[in-house]
Amino acid sequence: MAESILNFGQQLVRWYHAHKRDLPWRNVDNPYLIWLSEVILQQTRVVQGLPYYEKFAAAYPTVVDLAAASEQEVLRLWQGLGYYSRARNMHATARTIAEQYGGEFPDNYSDLLQLKGIGPYTAAAIASFAYNEPVAVVDGNVYRVLARLYGITDDISSHKGKQFFAKYAQQLLQESLPSVEPSVYNQAIMEFGAIHCTPAAPACNTCPFKQYCYAYTNEMQAQLPVKEKKIKTKQRNFIYFLFDYEGQILVKERMRGDIWQGLYDFPMVEEKEGAPIVSSELIRQTYEQILPLLPLQNLAAGTLVNGLPLQIAGISGTYKHQLTHQSLLVQFVHLKVIAAEFWQQISGAGFLSVSQAVLEELPKPVLLANYLQEYFF
Repeated sequence: MAESILNFGQQLVRWYHAHKRDLPWRNVDNPYLIWLSEVILQQTRVVQGLPYYEKFAAAYPTVVDLAAASEQEVLRLWQGLGYYSRARNMHATARTIAEQYGGEFPDNYSDLLQLKGIGPYTAAAIASFAYNEPVAVVDGNVYRVLARLYGITDDISSHKGKQFFAKYAQQLLQESLPSVEPSVYNQAIMEFGAIHCTPAAPACNTCPFKQYCYAYTNEMQAQLPVKEKKIKTKQRNFIYFLFDYEGQILVKERMRGDIWQGLYDFPMVEEKEGAPIVSSELIRQTYEQILPLLPLQNLAAGTLVNGLPLQIAGISGTYKHQLTHQSLLVQFVHLKVIAAEFWQQISGAGFLSVSQAVLEELPKPVLLANYLQEYFF
């Protein structure tokens, strides 16, 4: 491993002041706004997360305001950002702070760690940015910078590797004190990784540390940091059915145990093998799967889909949607119900009947929002 770089912190901070981006959560010591930005930017690029930060900060200027909102309102505002557990944990934590801490964030790393959804990285960010506590942040950018500069080959996905990086990051921060402030140092090292020492095509030729950098000297930029754990992706195939009766739509809330908990979607069938092919027979089979207890006799006559008073108003193209551990292929079938008594039966079978206006306001997967925008609204 390479030797420690003399005056590393001071050089890093000089680079930061010359190159940092102008972002609204910088140069503030409000722990709520710092926390809000960190939660939104977890697993999200700044360009994508910035509009969400601005929307949340405007809608909920304080943590007490966020706590007073309903989970449905929070999820709706979060819609499209993904990883919805972040929003649920954020909302739960806001309520804890409002109810148990009088609306004030804990002012130290240890106490911040006790809050739901706040792990070592987020606690360090809040503690250092808001309270200038000398505790090092370690995120993906920091892993990359330290691994490349100092030739650290420990696997960043392993417990041992995470411990080593955390210890080394803290050592470097301590060595930089008191010449630089912890809040500035932490922001500087993350910014350096985000816009200079990037995952692909790092700007090595203009790097202030290239003469010391292990990866640059040994042409190992692509190999560092080491991450051996591979994410296994599961393929899933969905067909959604939008039952529509005079502008009323059937929806259901997704429960625990699967993706998109707390969001709303339509009746759906999942094909276990192969991409589904939409047909009138599949619609009949789907009906029997999702509404198995409803009698099919004595229904009003009309244009039928295999004996059901339904008209196929449209079938979407296939949508591809990538999640962290799942790859989805999805089609939507728009079915117009043409018998009032049939609608009464299916809308009373565990689904909600909502207007298009209400549907627009409900929190839902961005996949459904895109379909509705393209084919329906």
